[in-house]
Amino acid sequence: MKITPTALADVLLIEPRVFADARGFFFESYNRRAFAGAGIDVEFVQDNHSRSARGVLRGLHYQIEHAQGKLVRVIAGEVYDVAVDMRRSSPTFGRSIGMTLTAHEKQMLWIPPGFAHGFLVLSETAEFLYKTTDYWYPEFERSLLWNDSTLGIAWPLQQAPTLAAKDAAGTPFSLADAYP
Repeated sequence: MKITPTALADVLLIEPRVFADARGFFFESYNRRAFAGAGIDVEFVQDNHSRSARGVLRGLHYQIEHAQGKLVRVIAGEVYDVAVDMRRSSPTFGRSIGMTLTAHEKQMLWIPPGFAHGFLVLSETAEFLYKTTDYWYPEFERSLLWNDSTLGIAWPLQQAPTLAAKDAAGTPFSLADAYP
């Protein structure tokens, strides 16, 4: 497994070793020892699986209490995945990173607690898996405004995205709850 730091403190790109032949492929998508050796020494408590159509934008979500770390990957299709640092004490507070994740490439992204997260579906459909380090608590969930100009996220949009009501009404970064 190859684990590479990104431009945001603590967000890591994970590239599994894939064994492929005429039959198909095999890879470890999670190995607790390998992850702990790379500094991701967490307990995952919940797995989530979503399927979305082209142009659906989910996020930018975080929980102000019971912050969730997320290990995310695409198992069908392609998405543009984004993390925003919401930790006031971080040198990258308010900065974001975005990258394309595809089922073909099998890359994963580790987004630690303290970040808002979202993605835009680029393919006809996409199936997205994420392991989380805490449970979902709807009373603590927050939605950061996905297109807040202060964040400068370069979403690769072909048209206006399809949004949930909570995402369309997201909070601008300047007014959003943040972590210490």
